Amino acid sequence: MADKVLIVRIGEIHLKGLNRGFFINKLTGSIRRVLKGTAAFARFDNGYIYVRDYEDEALIIGKVTRVFGVQSVSPALEVGKDYDSVLSAALMLLQGKSGTFKVDTKRSDKSYPLTSMEMSPKLGEDILKANANLTVDLHNPGTTIYVKIREKAYVFTETIKGQGGMPLGTNGRACLLLSGGIDSPVAGYQIARRGVSLCAVYFDGFPYTSEKARQKVIDLAKRVEIYTGHVKLYFVPFVKIQQEIRKRCPESYTTVIMRRYMMRIAERIALQENALALITGESIGQVASQTLQALAATNSVVSMPVFRPLIGMDKIDIIDIARAIDTYDISALPYEDCCSIFTPKHPTTHPKLETCEEAEAKMDVAGLVDDAVNSAVVQRAAD
Repeated sequence: MADKVLIVRIGEIHLKGLNRGFFINKLTGSIRRVLKGTAAFARFDNGYIYVRDYEDEALIIGKVTRVFGVQSVSPALEVGKDYDSVLSAALMLLQGKSGTFKVDTKRSDKSYPLTSMEMSPKLGEDILKANANLTVDLHNPGTTIYVKIREKAYVFTETIKGQGGMPLGTNGRACLLLSGGIDSPVAGYQIARRGVSLCAVYFDGFPYTSEKARQKVIDLAKRVEIYTGHVKLYFVPFVKIQQEIRKRCPESYTTVIMRRYMMRIAERIALQENALALITGESIGQVASQTLQALAATNSVVSMPVFRPLIGMDKIDIIDIARAIDTYDISALPYEDCCSIFTPKHPTTHPKLETCEEAEAKMDVAGLVDDAVNSAVVQRAAD
C-alpha cells in the first residue's frame, strides 16, 4: 500500500556544523506552525523533513513552500522497498500519461539487492510493458520517475521550489521601515528570508494622507506575514516633525532631514523591540534621498546596523520579487504616504552633513523624537 508523503529538502542547513540540529528544529517547528489547523504532521528523519497525514495536497504544498529554510518539496508515494511495490507506485503516478519518460534511481540503502544502475532500466522496461502510450527518452523526457531507496522507497515525479534561506528566528530581530511603496516590503522579505524576525515602523502623514493609506500599509504587512510570521507594526505620527522641518530647514534639505528623523525614531523603537538592526528598501540612486551622500547623511544619526538588501538592485528586479510575493498590486494602489507631502521642488542629491546638523540645531530634535516614539500606536498586522 502506498502512502502520500511530502518530502521537504532543507537546503543550506546541511552546511551547518555542530549546531545543525538547532536549525533543523527551528525549521521543523516553522513547518508545524503553518500546518496548524490541518491534520498534517511534520517530522525530521535522516536528512529530510517528511509531512504526512494530509488530504489537500495543493494546500499543504502551498503552506510548506512559503516557509523560509525550505529548499524544495516533492509530493511522493511512500512504499515498501520490494521491487513490486516500487513498480506499482511508479505505474500509479504514470497512470493516464503518454509521451516520454525516464527513471532516475538513488539508493541510499546499499544492502538493497539492485544497484541504482540496475534498478532504473528494469523499472523502465516494466513500465513500457504496462503502458503502451509511453516511450523512453533519457535526455529530454516529458516525465522523470524519481525513486529513492532509503529505509523505505519513495517515488515521485516533481520537485517544487521553496523559499530557501534560513528558518525564521535563527538570526535575531530587525526593524523594518515600512512605507506604502514597492521597495520596503521586498526588503523586509529579503532579510526575513535569512532567518531574521521583523517588527515594522510606518510614518503616518494623517491627516494629509488618508485612512486608505494606513490600510494599505496594514494590508502590505499582512501579505508579508504570510512568509515572516507576525509583524508588530508601529504607526508613528510624523506630520508635526515634517512641519518643523519645513519651517526651520533649507527647502532642498527637507527630504534628507526627514529621513534622518525617521532613522532616529526607528532605532528607538528597534531598541524597545530588542531588534539589532534597521531595514530599509533603499537602492542607490533611485531617488534624491538615496544617493551615496544622502545615505551617508541618514546613516550618521544611528549606531545600529542598517540593512539595505535592495541597494544594488534595479527597479525591475525589485518589482519582479514584489509580484512573486504578491505585494506589488497593493503597493501600486494610489494612496500617498508621508514622503509625498511637503516634498521640495528641487531636493538636494549631494547633501552635506554639516548643513544637516546646522539645520537641526535650530530644532528640538530630542523632544520631537521622544514625542513621536511616545505617540506611536502599536498594532499587529493580523488584528
